[in-house]
Amino acid sequence: MVDAGIRAGRGLGLVDEACWDRDALMEEVAREYGLDDFGDDWFTRPLDVMLDSARVEARLNAAGDFSAMKQIHHLLRDRLYAQMWFKRHPEILARPIKNPVVIVGPMRSGTTRLHRLLSSDRRFAHLRSFETISPVPRPDFEEVMAGEKEDFRPVLAKRIMKVARLANPRTLSIHPTGPYEPEEELGLIAASFYGMKFDAQWRVPTYTRWCEEQSAVPAYRHMANLMRLIGWSQQESSLRPWILKTPQHMLDLPALLEVFPDARLIFTHRDPKSVVGSTASLAWNQTIIYADDIEVAPHGREWLRKTELMIERMRSARDNIPRERMIDVQYDAMDRDWRGTMERIYAFLGLDMEPAVEGMEDFLARSAAMKRRPHSYSLEEFGLSTGEVYERLGDYVRKYKVPVEDPFALTRPAIAAG
Repeated sequence: MVDAGIRAGRGLGLVDEACWDRDALMEEVAREYGLDDFGDDWFTRPLDVMLDSARVEARLNAAGDFSAMKQIHHLLRDRLYAQMWFKRHPEILARPIKNPVVIVGPMRSGTTRLHRLLSSDRRFAHLRSFETISPVPRPDFEEVMAGEKEDFRPVLAKRIMKVARLANPRTLSIHPTGPYEPEEELGLIAASFYGMKFDAQWRVPTYTRWCEEQSAVPAYRHMANLMRLIGWSQQESSLRPWILKTPQHMLDLPALLEVFPDARLIFTHRDPKSVVGSTASLAWNQTIIYADDIEVAPHGREWLRKTELMIERMRSARDNIPRERMIDVQYDAMDRDWRGTMERIYAFLGLDMEPAVEGMEDFLARSAAMKRRPHSYSLEEFGLSTGEVYERLGDYVRKYKVPVEDPFALTRPAIAAG
């Protein structure tokens, strides 16, 4: 429906064709907003690769390339506005970010649940969903802070979520959210046109491999500055530790720790059969909004490869992290006894959990109400088999003692699905 509407609009000359030229896009945004400082120009490198990869490989439909242009315009505008705020209020960049608590785990390994439980504790700072969509306030935000205007960003977030759900209603059951719900910082990393946000919505293999070969430090530095801006806009105490989480950290732990050297890390683990199946399903349900002819089996193999790489990078990076700065949490343990698991985490953080329990219970009740129906998926629908997943990720299961649905499958030879 959305795709047909955009095609019709283009036929009538009401909707512009997609532009894949980076210089032209930057010039257009700079002219529209009367600003020309985009900050550290490192972002132009991933943007160039992304534009070429999306144009050639993503096979976007009209809704896909229209959405791509809107996203790029939005991100470029936010870079301009961010530099404007940093110049207008230099104290923003002086805000410390001390002892952040970072949840690190594969996609669909319970990171969202844990992040939202911890975010319900007012002793921590966290990002809200509208702030990961639009981390940078508009130029009139000082009037919002003075109570003279409404912040438009939550309104925009609600509209974007509504369009996404109309395009594919399954997104609501896979990742329930709302404008004010705690959310991960993937959008802040994407502000540098880097990372998995784009992998999970478009088929862009050249861009994906390029990102996997880069140092992400510049993207993480910009993310940290956006966190400072968000903390300032929330009028949040800089003494409160941030709660962070995004699967991107699995790939980029060295960059994370260079930018946040005193981070405390919570690693989540889940049966890789469920991780791969659920991840492929999540990415698939986003990708098919933007492209009409994505092949199912290659999509499944790509997310198995990506999950394997994430785990490999995470395991390698852990070798250089002091043991007292990290803790491991099993998805199944959280399912069986969330309170007992959270008590372990709070002991690791050196905090009394009791003041946070009421907020956590409120979150769990709200979460149950938001989730309309269970997320259903299987490996087989993506051309994968349990044996293949365990053959490639069985060592991870054994190393971290991850409970699996079928322990005997770890010893059986792999048989390809289909």
